[in-house]
Amino acid sequence: MTAAGTIAPERTEKVAVDEDEDTDRPWVTIVWNDPVNLMNYVTYVFQKLFNYDELTATKLMLQVHHEGRAIVSSGAKERMESDTSRLHAYGLWASYQRDS
Repeated sequence: MTAAGTIAPERTEKVAVDEDEDTDRPWVTIVWNDPVNLMNYVTYVFQKLFNYDELTATKLMLQVHHEGRAIVSSGAKERMESDTSRLHAYGLWASYQRDS
């Protein structure tokens, strides 16, 4: 009660929720098509870096070749940053972003 005998309104804390901060959505690493690397080299890199079997690596390489890009890994942001750096070290065009 206040001094005048009325009840003061209850205070509620506002919690700001950033809808863009969706922690359930993983990050992805994308490999982009380039005019430099041979298809068998890209397949080799996917096998070496991600331990994909030859069939999976070839399928991803063909997706890069025909569609211009392929998602090659997904997970925590830090791991996708690392995967992107490792792909760059092998001369591939890659980036990472939130999964859409």
